Amino acid sequence: MRGKVAVIMGSKSDEGVARKAVEVLERHGVAYELRVLSAHRNPEELDEYVKKSDADIFIAIAGLSAALPGVIAAKTEKPVIGVPVSAKLLGLDALLSMVQMPSGVPVATVGIDNGANAAHLAVRILKLKCGDEES
Repeated sequence: MRGKVAVIMGSKSDEGVARKAVEVLERHGVAYELRVLSAHRNPEELDEYVKKSDADIFIAIAGLSAALPGVIAAKTEKPVIGVPVSAKLLGLDALLSMVQMPSGVPVATVGIDNGANAAHLAVRILKLKCGDEES
């Protein structure tokens, strides 16, 4: 399938959730790039990456304040899928942070630790963009 997904995790500790997303993307033959970029620790690098990325969709994986998906959505018109991570408060803090984006800064959000569903959603979005080549 044509199209590319950028999978960005806020911390190396989110790698287990990211792996679930990558496995689904690989199964569907979707090109991807996996990066660790924090909205707080690497704001300039994140800004440059998002602006220069040739990805069609961003999957942003984050826990705690979970700012990463919202920051990415504020910098691009491309779809952003947020994956909350169960770091503190069983991940509810991250989930609520992602689903409460202000108007005009949408983040599609999947379940806590559900990187696989984020990738499944990305595949469906790509099918809309690129045509249903693999039903």
